[in-house]
Amino acid sequence: MEIKRDLYLQQLVESRHNGMIKILTGIRRCGKSYLLFKLFVDYLQSKGVDESHILKINMEDRRNKELCNPDALLSYIDSQIIDNEQYYILLDEVQVVKEFESVLNSYLSVPNVDVYVTGSNSRFLSKDVITEFRGRGYEIRIHPLNFSEFASIRENEKLDLVLREYLSYGGLPQSVIIEEKQHKEAFLKHLFEATYLKDVKERYSIKNDFVLMKIVDIASSSIGGLTNPSKLRNTLQSVLGINVSHETISTYLEILEEAFMIEKSLRYDIKGKQYLDTPYKYYFEDLGLRNARLNFRQTEMSHLMENLIYNELRCRGYAVDVGQVIVNTRNECGKSARKNLEVDFICNRGFKRYYIQSAYKIPDEEKMLQETESLKRIDDSFRKIIISPDIITHQNDDGILMLDLYDFLLNRDSLES
Repeated sequence: MEIKRDLYLQQLVESRHNGMIKILTGIRRCGKSYLLFKLFVDYLQSKGVDESHILKINMEDRRNKELCNPDALLSYIDSQIIDNEQYYILLDEVQVVKEFESVLNSYLSVPNVDVYVTGSNSRFLSKDVITEFRGRGYEIRIHPLNFSEFASIRENEKLDLVLREYLSYGGLPQSVIIEEKQHKEAFLKHLFEATYLKDVKERYSIKNDFVLMKIVDIASSSIGGLTNPSKLRNTLQSVLGINVSHETISTYLEILEEAFMIEKSLRYDIKGKQYLDTPYKYYFEDLGLRNARLNFRQTEMSHLMENLIYNELRCRGYAVDVGQVIVNTRNECGKSARKNLEVDFICNRGFKRYYIQSAYKIPDEEKMLQETESLKRIDDSFRKIIISPDIITHQNDDGILMLDLYDFLLNRDSLES
């Protein structure tokens, strides 16, 4: 089964010969190696690049053990460059090479060499990319399959069933090709423990991982909910009797972010035009992993759909914040009061901005009023949108785009409709 990753392939194609080291990052098992060694290589060969000028090295292959020595790797690559034609150097799991930064930087000044690498969580985390290559690294962030990619290999099935499967088991390519649900669940549970958490514990030398595990559990249970280290600390103390410092919790959350397992969405005061320090929301990079951590017990569709929409927006390159609108009202006694209204997402990219509400069900007019209230209180001209599987795409009398969930997920230009 070939899964197309056209969005990322196009980014690789457009970054060719840009004088920088192309660095594919992302959560482990999201398809970086397949994209680079299969899809990108197929593209190069379709453009007439000779196979001898595409040097592919998987650094985790036992047969390449000697090349984990940086000088040996440098000598081997040099020995393969025998003419002035263009060469493409593709290195998978480059973090296993000691001093790999100096090896890669050695080719920045070689005009006929174009370098592409992948790296996994245990050594090659997000913030490393900023510092390792002296500003000469070009990062391409790879995500698990989004819904459109997932649906393309389930094209003969009903969309609602495809969506339910995706919300349950996520988009990690290896999970997608497993047919039996019990095998999917077993695979994802094992992957979470044996790969992702192991990477984190090894990198940061975490000996007593009990607190880390509990933070992961709480984060898994609270997607779509506002939280912060203080709130998590109180939960650990009151429910589990664990006394943990604010600093430790903050550090563990940052570790999980750097490992691409979760992302933090900051809260933004729309009328005050400023970010608020706390609380904020966390979303999981892959819903299958999140559900596996909770043994597939907590599958609230509204929360899962919110996480799904967040991930889709991030895949499309938007910066995504949580919005807040503060309005002045009067309480039952007629006294002035302030009310905080939430906007699920504020999406920014360049000069474009969108305000988005996620609504799994809109059964009546009361729910519709609830979903539109905060959007109607925003007095700028940027587009306001409600995304739901419970509506037909149209623009209502208030100028709000009512966007069907499937229209949103399957059409990358849907926000412009």
